[in-house]
Amino acid sequence: MANFENVNPLSDFNWDDFENGVTVGGDKEQLTKAYDDTLNKIQEHQVVEGEVISIDKKEVVVNIGYKSDGIIPASEFRYNPELKVGDKVEVYVENQEDKSGQLILSHKKARLQKSWENINEALEADAVIQGYIKSRTKGGMIVDVFGIEAFLPGSQIDVHPIRDYDVFVGKTMEFKVVKINQEFRNVVVSHKALIEAELEAQRKEIISHLEKGQILEGVVKNITSYGVFVDLGGVDGLIHITDLSWGRINDPHEVVELDQKINVVILDFDEEKKRIALGLKQLVPHPWDALDPNLKVGDHVKGKVVVMADYGAFVEIQPGVEGLIHVSEMSWSQHLRSAQEFMKAGDEVEAVVLTLDRDERKMSLGIKQLKEDPWEAIEAKYPVGSKHVAKVRNFTNFGIFVELEEGVDGLIHISDLSWTKKVKHPSEFTQVGANMDVIVLEIDKENRRLSLGHKQLETNPWDTYESIYTPGSTHIGKITESMDKGAVITLNEGGEGFATPKHLVKEDGSQAQLGEELPFVVIEFVKDTKRIILSHSRTFEEAKEEQARRQRSNNKKHSEPATQINNVTAGTSLGDLDVLADLKKKMEEGK
Repeated sequence: MANFENVNPLSDFNWDDFENGVTVGGDKEQLTKAYDDTLNKIQEHQVVEGEVISIDKKEVVVNIGYKSDGIIPASEFRYNPELKVGDKVEVYVENQEDKSGQLILSHKKARLQKSWENINEALEADAVIQGYIKSRTKGGMIVDVFGIEAFLPGSQIDVHPIRDYDVFVGKTMEFKVVKINQEFRNVVVSHKALIEAELEAQRKEIISHLEKGQILEGVVKNITSYGVFVDLGGVDGLIHITDLSWGRINDPHEVVELDQKINVVILDFDEEKKRIALGLKQLVPHPWDALDPNLKVGDHVKGKVVVMADYGAFVEIQPGVEGLIHVSEMSWSQHLRSAQEFMKAGDEVEAVVLTLDRDERKMSLGIKQLKEDPWEAIEAKYPVGSKHVAKVRNFTNFGIFVELEEGVDGLIHISDLSWTKKVKHPSEFTQVGANMDVIVLEIDKENRRLSLGHKQLETNPWDTYESIYTPGSTHIGKITESMDKGAVITLNEGGEGFATPKHLVKEDGSQAQLGEELPFVVIEFVKDTKRIILSHSRTFEEAKEEQARRQRSNNKKHSEPATQINNVTAGTSLGDLDVLADLKKKMEEGK
């Protein structure tokens, strides 16, 4: 309980003024105004400086000179474990007075807004700033700059390509702000920009002293499908893939590797475009200069197929020395074919040197020369009259081209396919790829062609037909083909004949139809042209004619006795009547 024994009231205190709101020095409104004037003028959503007046685990109380102190979560000062009472900090005024009359401040937002201002200033001033690399992300790194997360592209980390990003995580480095998206508040920074600025003067110095043919040492900086980039000590040069080796290579990794130190020769450079063309193969002699001086046309060589094309294959017989095997030198066959049918890239092959030009560094090779030309002894292997099996290669309107062996072709004329069947097109007789029995009729060695026959393997049936199909003979045949001019009849004894429409009329007057089997009379047989002309109508027309002829003959016989009697009577006397009577009696008895 408080002790008020020593408390005495003021003797001069004016209780009436106190009750009426009048105080010493002015009224209450004036005092309030005077008090308010001593406070800072603050506005919401602005950054001001304040002083830390108390700290505990949850909150930090900050005085900004306002009528009340602001409270900030202690978590916003986690980055600064050394914070203490009396420290000056920047805060962001979120609300001058909430529902509880409390001033609401934020240190985090103040830092963020201040950081954004600092970053924009750094971009405008092209200033160098420090940042902390927090982590990796797709395509680069995340960097903390003034408390804002900025993006560092992988291509902007260094002038050299970076193969291991993880080594940079946790490092503090210097950067330049290169891009800001104000709408999305995205920031892009670069460390490479700092280095390039330093290297620019160095590049100019190096390029000014370059000379064609100069040999320099460099480090392999990057390897691409088309060549190799080499760091010459601040300036890059490119070795094109064709200048890496005298031999053909598919991938530059076959010759060099990353970070390898190599000597290169300057082939060309452009000071304005800062392009430097380098060469590696030029440091060693050309392989053609080291080619065996005794190598000559006709020699056999071995090599590896390095490039394939439809027209041929390039074979490397030693690094940097290649020869072309044209597709025409791969087979004795004259058929157009692709080189891929004979070999593929990577094959080890043996070939014969056909041409050799050391000055032009060109060589042509052949593999068909490893085998004997089949046409050299064609008469001995395929003599006229010999029988063989050939493969059908293709058709023409006049015959069939066949192959007896690789490089040996022949033609079977359409007229030599069959003795009896009239072939309109060879495709009716066989098919491509099928085997056919043939006989050699003629050899054309100069043009590398054989005339072949198929029907000659059998006896000519027309020799037999000549004795069977004699004009006037009748045979059974089937109508197998019909056309406007007539019909083709296949005869039972073999062969085919032809009948015109008027000879296809049947006895009842109708026309014979396709597929009917009827008797036919041979009207004409010509062996040389293999022609048999037939008639069905003749089979019944001749019977009718024969019947009519016989009728006429019988009628003639019946009329002869009466004529004789009349003739005799006219020239007989009365004395001969007894003789006539006897003749008449005999005739009557004959009946």
